Amino acid sequence: MRTGLGALTNRGRSFLASGVAALLCAFLLGEHDLLRIGVLVVALPLLAAMVVARTRYRLSCARRLDPPRVEAGGEATVTLRLENVTRLPTGLLLIEDTVPYALGARPRFVLDRVEAQGVREVDYKVRSDLRGRFPIGPLTVRITDPFGLVELARSFTISDTLVVTPQVVALPALRVSGEWTGGGESRTRSVAAAGDDDVAPREYRHGDDLRRVHWRSTARRGELMVRREEQQWQSRGALLLDTRRHAHRGEGPRSSFEVAVSTAASIGVHLAGDGLGLRLVTDQGAEHLADGGAGISLLDTLAVVRQSQTRTLDFGVAALRQGGGDGLIVAVLGAVDPEEARTLARVRRGNMTGIAVLLDTVAWDRPELAEGEQFQQTRTVLAAAGWRVVRLPAATSPAAVWQDAVQHAGRVPGDLSTSLGVGGGAA
Repeated sequence: MRTGLGALTNRGRSFLASGVAALLCAFLLGEHDLLRIGVLVVALPLLAAMVVARTRYRLSCARRLDPPRVEAGGEATVTLRLENVTRLPTGLLLIEDTVPYALGARPRFVLDRVEAQGVREVDYKVRSDLRGRFPIGPLTVRITDPFGLVELARSFTISDTLVVTPQVVALPALRVSGEWTGGGESRTRSVAAAGDDDVAPREYRHGDDLRRVHWRSTARRGELMVRREEQQWQSRGALLLDTRRHAHRGEGPRSSFEVAVSTAASIGVHLAGDGLGLRLVTDQGAEHLADGGAGISLLDTLAVVRQSQTRTLDFGVAALRQGGGDGLIVAVLGAVDPEEARTLARVRRGNMTGIAVLLDTVAWDRPELAEGEQFQQTRTVLAAAGWRVVRLPAATSPAAVWQDAVQHAGRVPGDLSTSLGVGGGAA
């Protein structure tokens, strides 16, 4: 009963107060009719509170997100499935799902009656222009009486997470030379896919595991043959994202930082689709990618990346140097001074391919300041070290930048002093 009284709505409290006032007036004035009215008005919310408090509905709830991962600006559909697992029908149910304000207003629904063993499904849409991981849930069910005098809230514990990833722009299907590295006797072929007859054997060598003996080839050649020790040629690369707060300009989805994240996501997904094993590196060091750099893990990591207070790229450069097997480095950079550019330029060695996407942050809000002195010096330093350098101004698609970087792969740095700011190097 105490629970029911605590769940009285404003209407229920008004009824109770009015009934008590009517009873007092009836006693003072000696009005029997007013006494009956007062008793009725007081009894109504008390009876409603008793009935709602004693209600023992058993409900199960399931939630489905379609899709569970969307790009910024995209919509996802949330489907709620509510089941009455008892043999008694429910009364009026008010359900409300918990969503962050970034996804919109909290959805509310009214279910008039759910029969015994009955199921109800409702759905609603959510949308966010901001990246991130957003919890959805738990679901709150409010049980009320037909007069709206009592409302008792009960919540489920389950919740789900909607991942809003950066916007990914489809890049031209152009291959960057120089990113294949690795070793082995041959590029691996899948025995499961090619069949046992297609295995490329070699002669037995002292110390080889006898379990690798290929008996069919041994019988055909007349000497002991074993399957080759196949070490997969790896296509490895690193993606450097400059997240320093002071290196970017603007706020919100159109800021240079958000454009840099979107550009990194677009390039990363494109390279992962070509079979490149990526490492994600920021100015704070290497980021862990759960599936070795595949697109989904990269997008999940970029969905929650935030601006840092770091002032230099030292930690990022150190992380790049630790990945000595990288054949390709793509750096998406904000404002970089020439000294930082020299430190980054030295990371590229030998036949390694280096691509630098420089955001012209000085001109982000003022286009008339395009390609300031610091920007030109940085571009010159990187291009002289053999990096392919492209300029990314505001309102420019990463697809155009990527096409420039790939199509100018064969030029020498001196030929690339174009208005686009493209710098080439050895591939």
